[in-house]
Amino acid sequence: MELLNVYQNNYLIVFVFLCLGVLLPVVALFLGKLLRPHKPDDAKYTTYESGIEPFHDSRVQFNVRYYIFALMFVIFDVETVFLYPWAVAYDKLGLFALVEMLIFVVMLVIGLIYAWKKKVLKWI
Repeated sequence: MELLNVYQNNYLIVFVFLCLGVLLPVVALFLGKLLRPHKPDDAKYTTYESGIEPFHDSRVQFNVRYYIFALMFVIFDVETVFLYPWAVAYDKLGLFALVEMLIFVVMLVIGLIYAWKKKVLKWI
């Protein structure tokens, strides 16, 4: 019976945090709407870029290679997030973790070779 009370207490704490996580932003937004001044003006509804009236379409087309290059950077940056804790705890993990990490790195190298062959890493 004691164990049941402990679990119910844990669920109560999670429920309280969930309620606070939903309630606090809703209350803050509602109070902001009540307290801010409401003075509509036509100038407030116009668009601007850094204080300057827009003189052309705001959409600018970028080369897709920039996005792919950035995505490749993020992928290999996340690799270090996985490699660092493994390297720190290498002595405790043993041979099984070494094989797992080698498989992980080989898969990333295969992806890098594929991207290289497709000329994704070519900047210009």
